[in-house]
Amino acid sequence: MKSAVIGVGGVGGYLASLLAKNNDNVTVVARGKRGESIRKNGLIMDSEQFGHIVTHPDVVSSSADLSDQDIIFICVKNYSLEEVCGELKHVISPKTIIVPMMNGVDPGDRVRKMLPGNTVIDSLIYIISFSREDYSIRHACKFGIIPIGIDNPTEEQKKAVDLVYDYMKSSEIDVQKAEDIKCEIWRKYVLNASYNVATARFNTTIGPLRDDPEKAYEFEELTREAYNLGLALGIKLKPEHLDYIFDRFYNVYADDDSSSLQRDLAAGKKTEIETFSGYIVKTAEKLGVPVPVSKKYYEALLKMI
Repeated sequence: MKSAVIGVGGVGGYLASLLAKNNDNVTVVARGKRGESIRKNGLIMDSEQFGHIVTHPDVVSSSADLSDQDIIFICVKNYSLEEVCGELKHVISPKTIIVPMMNGVDPGDRVRKMLPGNTVIDSLIYIISFSREDYSIRHACKFGIIPIGIDNPTEEQKKAVDLVYDYMKSSEIDVQKAEDIKCEIWRKYVLNASYNVATARFNTTIGPLRDDPEKAYEFEELTREAYNLGLALGIKLKPEHLDYIFDRFYNVYADDDSSSLQRDLAAGKKTEIETFSGYIVKTAEKLGVPVPVSKKYYEALLKMI
């Protein structure tokens, strides 16, 4: 098996570390100083679950430099997906399985449009992991749960899911076959549409949000608006999915928990505002679903760029 991970940040770095620890023929796509660091020092991960891991995957600077692969995991920000797929179409064969592991609800569908000859498996990940200034990875929790699947799969697609599942499972990754992958993706997206958006809007962590009654109420409204949009799109969300998010907000998250959108915005980096907030507002407008709080936060975030 030959696999590649495109994007070696918090998620991609975690994934590549475990794949390279347990398999040969693993390649990462890493540009500039990150790529130089991995070539020189290896891919370093400090994990609450697995300890200190140093691996030495092959490193290329561009997706266009990949040799033919059996599985490619795409772990980039949403705004880079089109560029990556444009590079991949020239180097992959129809047998290559593509697994986008990204934020948002539509990366899989976007890849299918750009690479129609390949099997694309949808996925998501629950993890607390990030890249540090020295390009090492900090896996700051004892879990990394990755549901995968394809909506209404053919027999050949089921075989592809099984192949990826077995490969990841043998690499110490907590991969799970989802019965309804669209619902699983939306469950996480509903959370991100409030968690990421609210922390970024106020450039703060969870603690100050839940300690402020008005901000806590608007957090709940952001969550409900994303939930209602999912229902309008035919996603089989359930009331207990909302209850789970609210319980975590009020009772589980640490006061200093932040989000990737908040960190990127505060650092002046390019952000996924369109993924976490713009998609909600624009899709709701097309469907006639009211999302007043989401719209207010989206407009505020655009002014902060």
